[in-house]
Amino acid sequence: MILKKTALMISVSALAMGLLAGCGNGTSTSTSTSTSSATETTKTSSVGTKSVIKIATQSPLSGGSAVQGEAIKLGAQMSLDDHKAEFDKLGFELQLVPYDDQADPKKGVANAEIISADQSILGIVGHMNSGVAIPSSVVYEKNNIVMVSPSNTATEVTDRNLKVVNRIVARDDFQGPAAADYAFKTVKAKNIFVIQDKTAYGQGLAEAFKDAATKQGATIVGYEGITIGEKDFNGVLNIALSKKPDFVFFGGLYAEGGLLIKQARDKGITAPFMGADGWDTQGLVDVAGDKVKDALYASISTDITKTPDGMKWADQYKSKFGKAPDGYSAYAYDCMTIILNGIKTASSADGGKVPVREKVRDAVRATKDFQGVATKVSFDGKGDNTYAKVFIYKFEGPKYPGTMISEVGK
Repeated sequence: MILKKTALMISVSALAMGLLAGCGNGTSTSTSTSTSSATETTKTSSVGTKSVIKIATQSPLSGGSAVQGEAIKLGAQMSLDDHKAEFDKLGFELQLVPYDDQADPKKGVANAEIISADQSILGIVGHMNSGVAIPSSVVYEKNNIVMVSPSNTATEVTDRNLKVVNRIVARDDFQGPAAADYAFKTVKAKNIFVIQDKTAYGQGLAEAFKDAATKQGATIVGYEGITIGEKDFNGVLNIALSKKPDFVFFGGLYAEGGLLIKQARDKGITAPFMGADGWDTQGLVDVAGDKVKDALYASISTDITKTPDGMKWADQYKSKFGKAPDGYSAYAYDCMTIILNGIKTASSADGGKVPVREKVRDAVRATKDFQGVATKVSFDGKGDNTYAKVFIYKFEGPKYPGTMISEVGK
């Protein structure tokens, strides 16, 4: 669930509404601030003779998850920019409106209400965190705004059968067991210590891993929780040390994961550490440093640089933004492209007019056999991608990404 950043100036009016704009790195040229969406409450506006169509992103652009959150924003921006000329010919002006949900459910819901009031916004790329997506999507459902997530894995995200909710990545009940299978069969782990960060994402993933590992025949020697934002994990690591595990699994994000790895190694815990897609980011290396060597992670995202087309896309991304793509960058690109395809389909069916949100929602859910940069996509009746996979990586040293060592399909 994962870009160094510099702060964008935030307008006084946006601050008054409690809305943070997306953070950029100085190279973004086409993003609109969320101030525009906060004040836009009218029907679809127009620039000259062109109707404005906006797509929002919701991801953490500040705080401990900002590296992955900005990757989502930039990947979405790149797709939108790549499609601007096509939409221009159709008589539409595309605009991106990035929102900082701060990895906070309350902030995500507040942003969702503002997004809903802007009738020019026809879709959302996001969220990054399942715990933010779940309550925010209730607002989207009420207002018929389609959402496509590049990173949500909690089963509850789609199991509620909301019409607007879709994701292009694997679920916890696929990712967790895939990680457990690798730990038990390949690493030969028998006594496993599990840690989770008490979020919908981290806890759901840890539970799925724990259940699958137990079924395989492993013993869970400890199951402990930490809190996001904590810096000192001596308490939980002392418990782990006393249990003498031969494997440690963490359900959580890179900021806490990197510190856990560092502090565990300093304490003399030598057992292999494994995380999931929350570790699929340069941010983990930045936090853990040299201690990241040999750490494993089960990710919902592939290494796109393994194919010629993927490498070409990665080079274009680096040229545009001045940094290499992160784990969710290409997946956010595909999410935006799917939404834009849905808008085109809905518009074409309505004589070239700006489509209503309901039509876009339905066109996106009807996506079948779309081949993106990162993944192929077909949505089932709940909005899950039938082509989603899980990938196992290992850090050979303090360099991101890790080496892909296994690929698991359904």
